[in-house]
Amino acid sequence: MYAIVDCNSFYCGCERLFRPDISKKPVVVLSNNDGCIISRTDEAKLLGIDMAVPYYQNKELIEKNKVSVFSSNYNLYGDLSARIMATLSQVAGKENVEVYSVDEAFIDLHQVPEKDLQKMAERLKETVEMWTGIMVSVGVAPTKVLSKVANHFSKKNKVSTAGIMVLDTPEKIHSVLQATGIESIWGIGRRYALKLHAVFGLENAAELSRMPPEWARKNLGGIVGVRLLAELNGQSCIYLKNPLEKKKRIATTRMFGRPVSDIKEIREAVATYITRAAEKLRRQRSAATIIEVFVMTNAYVNTEYEYNPASYYRSRQLPQPSASTPELIHHAVQLAEELHRPSTRYLKAGVLLSGIVPDNSIQANLFLPPVPAQKQLMEAIDNINFSMRNDMIKYASAGLHKHWKMRQELRSPRYTTRWEELPFTR
Repeated sequence: MYAIVDCNSFYCGCERLFRPDISKKPVVVLSNNDGCIISRTDEAKLLGIDMAVPYYQNKELIEKNKVSVFSSNYNLYGDLSARIMATLSQVAGKENVEVYSVDEAFIDLHQVPEKDLQKMAERLKETVEMWTGIMVSVGVAPTKVLSKVANHFSKKNKVSTAGIMVLDTPEKIHSVLQATGIESIWGIGRRYALKLHAVFGLENAAELSRMPPEWARKNLGGIVGVRLLAELNGQSCIYLKNPLEKKKRIATTRMFGRPVSDIKEIREAVATYITRAAEKLRRQRSAATIIEVFVMTNAYVNTEYEYNPASYYRSRQLPQPSASTPELIHHAVQLAEELHRPSTRYLKAGVLLSGIVPDNSIQANLFLPPVPAQKQLMEAIDNINFSMRNDMIKYASAGLHKHWKMRQELRSPRYTTRWEELPFTR
């Protein structure tokens, strides 16, 4: 048996945790640059506030109903997510937990007797909510796909399920599958669900589960569809994945807070992003051999920006693997200058490090002079910035004022990761 623990409106839950005055009121959280609504509470849903729509389209409704609005606070969300996953690992055993996303985790319950599944689900839910303050829902079933279905059903029917659904009998599985729309199945999006309905007349998960494997192989993406069908029928095909300890590619990308055309600001942004990527690279004791930089112009029609749906991209093979921020900045800024067009206004930029190798086995280049060892210097800077926060040591090429930075005008304090932003009680 598998369980999935899924946080309820996670971003909103994190905001509510430190604002008890809005615990029963509608709340929404916005995406980068305060663009779209990416998280909303049940109270906000009842008001008719849609998901993934621009904030300005719902602004009148939000203001009329006094909905609390927050910019994305990734420092807070990331820290609380880590606490939730650590809690689950302590309750279920680290080897039995697969972190699926920032607010979801699969748990292997094969060692739990069938008669104790309900109690285990209750224990997981109660412990996470007590230790972290974040509300969660739990779905338990014989397969990962069915556990996602169970979790969806538990969240959709919070009053009757109390946030827990255990599918431990064929009757329960069939009943829940019948009540689950085909668009709510893990791996089938709303757009593809419309096709399955229009072409094959499929309405719910139960009808899909009765389709033959040959049909799934042809119409559901080959072997992936066959596995999905098997999982819906209780045959486990998708197992827990070991966490990826070392990434093979490291990217840092951000939208600008406004259109940017000045090469100075483009250089600052790219230098800032490569600094973040280099820190991630060193954190996993690695070095990169390939650096890539891209900038992106506007891709939407009828806006105040010119319509030019193009991404501009350059890459470079480094002379030898490196995790040194100054060296990576040197190459990244050169690539940014090659990409820049003075008459173009850019909305986004990003960097990508790949060709990653361990930093303790770097092959030297016979045709180049040895690069000065900077490993200790980089470690010292990383330690200072990590302990003091707010980039106490900055690179001049990354700029000081950064007027191009992403908008976060409604961001709440970073309560758990900044001393100066700790909450106070009276």
